Amino acid sequence: MDLSDAQRLDWLRLIRTEGIGPRNFRQLINRFGGAAAALDALPDLTQRRGRPVTPPSRMQAEDEVAALAQLGGVFLASGDAAYPTLLRATDAAPPLIALRGDPTILSRPAVAIVGSRNASAAGGAFTDRLARALGEAGVVIVSGLARGIDARAHKATLATGTVAVMAGGHDKIYPANHAALAEAILDAGGAVLAEMPMGWQPRAQDFPRRNRIVSGLSYGSVVVEAARRSGSLITARYALEQNREVFAVPGSPLDPRAEGTNDLIRQGATLVTEADHILEVIGPIIERGAVPEAAPARKRPDFADQPDFWEELDFEGGPTAPPVEWMLEPEPEPGDERTRILALLGPGPVATDELARAAACEVRMVQTILLELELDGRIERQGSGMVALARR
Repeated sequence: MDLSDAQRLDWLRLIRTEGIGPRNFRQLINRFGGAAAALDALPDLTQRRGRPVTPPSRMQAEDEVAALAQLGGVFLASGDAAYPTLLRATDAAPPLIALRGDPTILSRPAVAIVGSRNASAAGGAFTDRLARALGEAGVVIVSGLARGIDARAHKATLATGTVAVMAGGHDKIYPANHAALAEAILDAGGAVLAEMPMGWQPRAQDFPRRNRIVSGLSYGSVVVEAARRSGSLITARYALEQNREVFAVPGSPLDPRAEGTNDLIRQGATLVTEADHILEVIGPIIERGAVPEAAPARKRPDFADQPDFWEELDFEGGPTAPPVEWMLEPEPEPGDERTRILALLGPGPVATDELARAAACEVRMVQTILLELELDGRIERQGSGMVALARR
C-alpha cells in the first residue's frame, strides 16, 4: 500500500538520520510500528546507548522533497506499489529511492550490464551488441552511469529502455560529463535512480552501495570486463547473495581487464558470448513470475562475508558494522587536468577551491577528478564541505 505524504516525510527523516541504514531502519519500524513513532523514540533510545542522534526536521525533509521535485523527481518507498519488486526482495533494499523518469520501466524485466571504466575497444563493441540484442528482446538494461562499459550499455538501449543508478544525489551526477547521458536516458523514457540525498557528492564507499541496487533491480548481472580488484565483481557478489544469476564474458588471458571475468567463469558464472545465453537462463524465471529471494547457501567461497555498508546504530545488542574497505578498479591514465592537480597536492591538506584556482580548472571538474583519485587510492579526504585532501 502506498504511503501518505506525511508518512513519506517521516520515512525520509528516519533514513536520513545519522547512523540509520536499511537494517536498523526496518528494526525501528518493526519495533515501534511506524516511522513517526520511531522518530519520537529515537532521541531517548540513542541517548541511553551513549550515541545520541537528532533526526532531521520536517522542514529539512520537505526541502529535500521540493528540491527533487524541481528536477522532476519523486521518492518511492519500499511500501509503494511502484517500488521495484525485485529490489524490494533484497535484504538491504533502500527504504526510499529517488526516481526521475518513467516509473513503469521499473516493472519490466531487467538485466544489469557492468564492467571496466577503462574498457577495451572490443569490450565496448561487444557491450553495444549484447545490450542492443537484450533490449530488442524486451529486457531493460540497468547499469551505474559510469564511464566505459556502463555508458556503452546505457547508450545502446536508449530506444528500448535503460535505468541508471547513481552513487550520489540527483544533482551530483558522477562523472560530471555524463549529465547529458542522464538527460538522454530520461528523454528516451528511461529512469535515473539515487539512494543518497540531494547535494550528496559521491565517495568511494558509495559505489558499492549503488552496486547492490544495480544487481537488486535485475534478474541477472553481466560482467563484460573486470580486473581482479574491480568494483564490477562487487556487483557479481551481490547478485549471488540476492539469488540472481551471474554472467561473465570471457576475455584474453593476456588482458588484465579479463582476469576478473575469467575467474567468475571458473567459479560457476554462466559464460556469455551472445544475448541468447542470457535469455535462455532468465526467460523461464520471468515466465514463472518468480521473485528471487536472498539465498546465502549460493555464496561462492571467493565472495567472503563482508560487513554492511553503513556504520549503523545497534538496537538489538549485536555488534555494529565497522567501516568497509572495498575493492576498487584502477582508473585510466590521467589527463592534463589530473596531472596538474596531482602536482599541486602535497602532504598537507588543501581546499578544493584553492586547487581549482591553482590548476585553472572549474571547481566541478576538480571535484570529479578528486573523486577519481580517491577511488584509485591516490588521495584521502580529510574534511567535508570545502573538501581537504592529502597525498597518500
